[in-house]
Amino acid sequence: MFNDKSVLITGGTGSFGKMFIKMLLKRYRPKRVVVFSRDELKQFEMQQDFNAPQMRYFLGDVRDRERMVQAMRGIDFVIHAAALKQVPAAEYNPTECIKTNIHGAENVIFAALENGVEKVIALSTDKAANPINLYGATKLVSDKLFVAANNLAGGHKTRFSVVRYGNVVGSRGSVVPFFDKLIASGATELPITHERMTRFWITLPEGVEFVFKNFARMQGGEIFVPKIPSANMTDLAAAMAPGLPIKIVGIRPGEKLNEIMCPSDDSHLTLEFHDHFVIRPSITFTFSSDYTTNLIGETGQPVAQGFEYNSGNNPHFLSVEELRAMERSDV
Repeated sequence: MFNDKSVLITGGTGSFGKMFIKMLLKRYRPKRVVVFSRDELKQFEMQQDFNAPQMRYFLGDVRDRERMVQAMRGIDFVIHAAALKQVPAAEYNPTECIKTNIHGAENVIFAALENGVEKVIALSTDKAANPINLYGATKLVSDKLFVAANNLAGGHKTRFSVVRYGNVVGSRGSVVPFFDKLIASGATELPITHERMTRFWITLPEGVEFVFKNFARMQGGEIFVPKIPSANMTDLAAAMAPGLPIKIVGIRPGEKLNEIMCPSDDSHLTLEFHDHFVIRPSITFTFSSDYTTNLIGETGQPVAQGFEYNSGNNPHFLSVEELRAMERSDV
């Protein structure tokens, strides 16, 4: 699907962007791959590892609409991964989070429509479902913007969809590197915010694979949610540092005990497929889509009324041994 196509990824120097490009270049023969991000040092460092002739590095900020329009000229597919993601930082700096996560999303949409991009997938988060923190609230707004953008397209070919998933193992700023740093520095205990806290877990390669599949599946307006395992944070600590005691430090500002990916309030819109869920748009578009069958022929069934997919009621929980194996296998 990506052969001879031009692909742009915002926030492309992040953990997801690097893995996406690594897998993209290994599997396909893209015409051009554009890394759009605002950090010149990270781009310089990334060029040392990704210097294929089709690679392009474009300095810019998603807050800058004009620059975004320039970057998308001749682009076929866009992955929007740029975001301010730290929950406590967003609580203390709400305006900055809004500028990047909401106004940046608007600029990506505008630029994609201006340039006739074929397909756009925006990366979301479980924190966007029934949000209680500012980060989650801005990502919910972003999700709504990308879904509604399918109406803005009018007669244009551009289609927009969203991919939502949970914590990415080993991604920058996540708990695994944080615990690794503490363990390496000789910590005598690991901090856990609450003994009953759970999270969804997905590896970087699994997250990229899910995005690849959804470019083929998407009709426009869907929120794609993978079926992935959950983990107890106490089990994660035990997997990473067997025998090291934990210290309960209390829930941080804007933090939940369990994360939600498919809210019960959206159960009437939710379809279950063999390895994922689709939350259909609540609004109608100028084009008609039967979301029960996607573009690669997979069929889904409506979930029961009141169904909720959260990290606490997930039927698949990772054991301590599985968490250790997942940490070792992460790339």
